[in-house]
Amino acid sequence: MAKKKLADYRAKRDFKKTSEPSGKAKVRVAEYPRFVVQKHAATRLHYDLRLEHGGVFKSWAVTKGPSLNPADKRLAVEVEDHPLDYGDFEGTIPKGEYGGGTVMLWDRGFWMPEGTKDVDAALRKGELKFTLAGEKLQGSFVLVRMKHDRERGKRNNWLLIKHRDEFASEDDVAEQDKSIASGRSMEQIAAGKGHGPKPFMAAGSKASAPSAIWHSNRAKESRQSKVPRAQAKLQADTSARKTAKASSGAMPRFVHPQLCKTLSRPPQGDDWVHEIKFDGYRMQLHKKNGAATMLTRKGLDWTGKFRAIAEAAADLPDAIIDGEVVALDDAGAPNFAALQAALSDGRSQDLVYFVFDLLFDGGEDLRARPLSERKARLKALLAKNKTTGNVRYVDHLSGAGDAVLQSACRMHLEGIISKRLSAPYSSGRTETWTKSKCRAGHEVVIGGWSGSGSNLRSLIAGVYSGDHLVHVGQVGTGFNARNSKDLLRKLKANATDKSPFAGKDAPRKQRDWNWVKPVLVAEIEFAGWTGAGMIRQSAFKGLREDKPAKEVRAEHPVAPKEADLVTPAPGSKSNAIAKAGAAVIMGVTISHPNKALWPAEKDQPAVTKRDLATYLEMVGPWMVEHLKGRPCSIIRAPDGINAQKFFQRHAMPGVSNLVELTTVEGDRKPYLQIDRVEGLIAMGQIAAVEFHPWNCEPHHPALPGRLVFDLDPAPDVAFSAVIAAAKEMRDRLEQLGLVSFCKTTGGKGLHVMTPLKVKEGSDLGWKEAKAFAQAVCTHMAKDSP
Repeated sequence: MAKKKLADYRAKRDFKKTSEPSGKAKVRVAEYPRFVVQKHAATRLHYDLRLEHGGVFKSWAVTKGPSLNPADKRLAVEVEDHPLDYGDFEGTIPKGEYGGGTVMLWDRGFWMPEGTKDVDAALRKGELKFTLAGEKLQGSFVLVRMKHDRERGKRNNWLLIKHRDEFASEDDVAEQDKSIASGRSMEQIAAGKGHGPKPFMAAGSKASAPSAIWHSNRAKESRQSKVPRAQAKLQADTSARKTAKASSGAMPRFVHPQLCKTLSRPPQGDDWVHEIKFDGYRMQLHKKNGAATMLTRKGLDWTGKFRAIAEAAADLPDAIIDGEVVALDDAGAPNFAALQAALSDGRSQDLVYFVFDLLFDGGEDLRARPLSERKARLKALLAKNKTTGNVRYVDHLSGAGDAVLQSACRMHLEGIISKRLSAPYSSGRTETWTKSKCRAGHEVVIGGWSGSGSNLRSLIAGVYSGDHLVHVGQVGTGFNARNSKDLLRKLKANATDKSPFAGKDAPRKQRDWNWVKPVLVAEIEFAGWTGAGMIRQSAFKGLREDKPAKEVRAEHPVAPKEADLVTPAPGSKSNAIAKAGAAVIMGVTISHPNKALWPAEKDQPAVTKRDLATYLEMVGPWMVEHLKGRPCSIIRAPDGINAQKFFQRHAMPGVSNLVELTTVEGDRKPYLQIDRVEGLIAMGQIAAVEFHPWNCEPHHPALPGRLVFDLDPAPDVAFSAVIAAAKEMRDRLEQLGLVSFCKTTGGKGLHVMTPLKVKEGSDLGWKEAKAFAQAVCTHMAKDSP
């Protein structure tokens, strides 16, 4: 049967010229079906996904490679079946032969179909769901045949999509660019250098079962019922880790650090603790045989840069410690610019190494132990072995994460890091470490600069998407005499005539623009992202020498899982608050929830603060779309709508961190901006009963984004006349090429709204927009009084 399936494969190849396997080699029988992904530099670089089924590898050429991001839909072109011994092939196919080019064994492991025993039926249907247990690819995926290819014509294109699960990630997995079988790069394979691949498919080779990804009970389950259950197995593994004894052995040269997932608000609950988010360089301290070594997050030895810290740690016992190197300003707050200056001047004695995790204690591996134990042992280790002020322990706070974040923001800190106390230390980005920021900060890759000579006006910034650099705007402030001189020197040293940017929105070179190689990474502070994916109101803070440019990608905060939000338990502090008369809606505490804001009328009961917050929760997803990215004024009625009300546009002391703050040119005070439903509810807590967003382009207060024609009738005007006027306004705008829609307002008024699309730099401003709107109204009043 397999011989018949491989007829097409063999017909395309001359095995006298290519070293590819012919399918005659004996292959090891495995308990689970295997998969391989081969990076293939043929005419076009692509990745070949191969799933073992029916004695062959069912194969797809994935043009941009697999992705762990569920938002990515990767084209996968079905190709001929391949022999199973192809799963050990790594080498170069001669030019001129079919598929000529270098082939790398990029990933491999085991796979299982989900929810079906009949893989052939799923393939015929055009939808195969499966779980991978590889080194780089893990979790649930689906292959879906594209609609126009369902008839099984000459083209047979599919989409490879990652399902949302614990293994989903926005990180670019393609950056892991070494062979899983030999550790070689594509260049080394092409040159025939290094060791050959370790066999995986061949008879006699050994490969462990995929127990790290799915769970099966051999005594109770038949093979047919061994359905992949990644999440259940991970939870089982985590539970086992908590009770496992710490392992012993030689300390590794480097441990890849655990990274944080960015959240819009911190998680809550008794199992979460919160630390200050430092604005510095993540470093790993290795103390071994009397010598202290400082390693960057990529494993580079920077001991020479941090000599004073290494000397301060000289009396510590053998250990691997995780922490961050920071410079403190006069107020004792972290200052990234001061860190850059200290490094530039070689003043490592002015820096502090804040330590927050203990990975190895001598030869004892603590990574599988819970964070609570690791931190307790780290604190005891530092207390027993007195260090100077250059090495300090990071304490943590328990309790409501929102309150901790608010305190951090009032102290003008960058934000907080939240960690799950019961979790092990896991290299890579995880959901057990999260970060929530007070102000938006980001890294960008410098692709160029504007100015001439010694005059630096702005940096041309980008972030990576896939394998190309995407332009995200310019950074025009934050420079001073000192940093601009050093920055210009480095920019000119990396000058190039070719633009580093790619993609449909790559910028064209302007008269005073200068391109540079995309190797410098800048830390910026900014006011968020525009709808078009551009940075806004950005300021330069310094260069990051510890982060490779290829790792810089757009980072957007996400909401925490519902399970990590406030759920008051019996006897807890938050439950006590509820008993005292407060309510909690979407994690926001509503004080005096039964206070009437609208009085009772006839058969209708009074509308309370709780009712308002519940209503905002219900309509919030629609309402936020009209508020997001725009300054928003509110009218508050703390004692009800029949009492005194007041207007508020600026942020006041103690404003909720669930509300964004934005600046407007010409006004030093920050304005309120509501970008999420929780922010709406926070406004309900302060009795905001009206919301008046600006009609600007999102994130561009100076640009008109929509026009509103307010039809506010006199008491004696029938509503039918208002409807007729709205329809006439719609028709008039349509004749002018504008699309409009209608909204209700007040008792019987109507708003006719028309969105505008004004490009930055356009001559169309508010003056012109108002003049146009006035002219439309004047003509309509004249024609149809």
